[in-house]
Amino acid sequence: MRLIGNLISHTRMQRQRINRAPSPVLAFVVPWISIAIGSMLPLSFVIASAPVLPPLGFLLLVCWQLLRPGLLPLWAGFPLGLFDDLFSGQPFGSAIFLWSATMIALEVLSGWLRWRGFWQDWLVANVTVVCYLVLALCVAALAGGPWNLLLIVPQTLLAFVMFPLLTRLVALLDLLRLARVRVVA
Repeated sequence: MRLIGNLISHTRMQRQRINRAPSPVLAFVVPWISIAIGSMLPLSFVIASAPVLPPLGFLLLVCWQLLRPGLLPLWAGFPLGLFDDLFSGQPFGSAIFLWSATMIALEVLSGWLRWRGFWQDWLVANVTVVCYLVLALCVAALAGGPWNLLLIVPQTLLAFVMFPLLTRLVALLDLLRLARVRVVA
């Protein structure tokens, strides 16, 4: 780039942007893969007698839905919940039902709330996560697991703290999703 007085010539930068467009594959795959990886993260090498990590896949689903409403189709709760059921240890079908119900509830809520800010999203995410954890505990108790609300307290507290960080991560992934990487013919 040449300096013209105190201005920088933008011809080289413009040539780098010409014939570039977001990749449709990348735009479609990034939310799905990030939620799937979030569903697998609680399988890390943390050994505990009770669950400590919040459901990261579910939190990422809620973050994507709040940050980009309408990006994931309404039926996305079914395959993503199915994938989470394979890794979570919950009774099979619980995440399918709860994630699908969450997608429907967030879709209705996004149609109801026209203008939102960070605090409204944080409140919606926290209420959603608490409802999800309590209902998942109920499903696990019906399948023969222990019924103790104290089991979900660490997950709930970590979810409250992690939501802003995960929202930032989803915003960065959204920039990656829309990056201009492909040459348009």
